[in-house]
Amino acid sequence: MPRSRTVLVAGAGDVGTRVARRLVAEGRKVFALRRGEGTPGDGIAWLRGDLTRPGTLAGLPAVDALVFSPTPDARDEAAYRAVFVDGLANLLDALPSPPARTLFVSSSAVYGEHGGGWVDEDTPPEPPGFNGRLLLEAERLLASRGVGGVSLRLAGLYGPGRAQLFERLREGKAAVPRGQPVYANRIHVDDAAAALAFLLDMQDPQAIYVGVDHTPLPIDALYDHLARLIGAPLPPDGPGPAGVGNKRLSNARLRAAGFRCAWPDARDGYAALLPL
Repeated sequence: MPRSRTVLVAGAGDVGTRVARRLVAEGRKVFALRRGEGTPGDGIAWLRGDLTRPGTLAGLPAVDALVFSPTPDARDEAAYRAVFVDGLANLLDALPSPPARTLFVSSSAVYGEHGGGWVDEDTPPEPPGFNGRLLLEAERLLASRGVGGVSLRLAGLYGPGRAQLFERLREGKAAVPRGQPVYANRIHVDDAAAALAFLLDMQDPQAIYVGVDHTPLPIDALYDHLARLIGAPLPPDGPGPAGVGNKRLSNARLRAAGFRCAWPDARDGYAALLPL
């Protein structure tokens, strides 16, 4: 695929805005769609529109590529369907011509329980919650539309502005399952944005990629390490995160394509967020 010269980022929240800024720095024309005001002076052409209200999407520009990265208003089934499934359809219908490449920011929530085993793009999805089910439905909608659809299933994001874990550890609110290998899967938000930019121009990409760092870690190993870094007590024994399943996500497909994380191990990525 030729290098995308014009890109629309739909849902310019944290990840979307980071992608947009990267693309602007590469000299591309970037439009960013959101419901509220954009940030002037950053080189991004900000557009106002609501994915759940087709009438607000009139007059969108023709673009070579689309990055679809919205955030629902609420964590419930209706909000997820309105944004990820109906919103994607509304946007694709509103564009004056189909983009040659469309990236969908999906989630590893499409996978279920795997007893700590390895999971990759060929693992059959078994979403345990409505969020994963609707993201999977949106992935399938994208694949049916002939717009060069590529879905990036992101692991848990962390990074600047996403370091609440430190406070939970300080306050003793983070428990970990001890004596059993329950895994945390993470990716730094800047690496997530870099992976999307990488996939934008890839020749003959596959339809699905897992976005995760190189080092799945037992949750107790990660949390204990961070607690020691900040001088907090080690977290007590308790149940693992609910509704996500125990698995080790593999980024082998993305690495084979040539992508490398700047933060391959979340222990180092989290440490870099602390004041010097």
